[in-house]
Amino acid sequence: MAQLTIAVPKGRILAEAVPLLVRAGLVPEPAFADENARALRFATGVPGLDLIRVRSFDAATFVAFGAAALGIVGNDVVAEFGYSELYAPVDLGIGRCRLSVAARVGEELSLDGLSHVRVATKYPRLTKAWFAGRGVQAECIKLNGAIELAATLGLAPFVVDLVSTGRTLAENGLEERAVILEVSTRLVVNRVALKTIPEVGAWVARFRRAAAPARAA
Repeated sequence: MAQLTIAVPKGRILAEAVPLLVRAGLVPEPAFADENARALRFATGVPGLDLIRVRSFDAATFVAFGAAALGIVGNDVVAEFGYSELYAPVDLGIGRCRLSVAARVGEELSLDGLSHVRVATKYPRLTKAWFAGRGVQAECIKLNGAIELAATLGLAPFVVDLVSTGRTLAENGLEERAVILEVSTRLVVNRVALKTIPEVGAWVARFRRAAAPARAA
């Protein structure tokens, strides 16, 4: 039996991912759910299978380059990177949110009639493609956090970021102007691993069954 690694994202998805892992038959060691734990690699109750806890963007990279056979990643990340090595066979039904364009409340900015715009985001590929589809050239300023500050401090008139309840936008004086992508979390698999390691396909089937309640909710 091959040694398998599953990449799981830190942050907001972690709490929703743990019950899903358990339903799939993976019980992580207790430290895995502790955001303050310094370890990055964790054992499970399944011999030959462990978990790594990494940033969501990095989870896709670990799987695409074969360091992990499977991963839990938002379809926003899958679309942003566009890795040909990634296969996303299961919508896990967790981490639902949306990737949206936002601007300051009351700002008289329209997406109509623009030819060029500056946008702050951690999703330059998706942002440029979405604006290009509307005939607008987007100059993207890449930020990895505090995206809302870009608009409030005048770095860029528009921002593109994940939105769940909209509370963070409202508290920073911003409002949604358009939705680029509806987001949910997917099981991703390295294509070579899926073809060459039989256990990978078995785990895909387990995750599909485990995700059924979340998808139906």
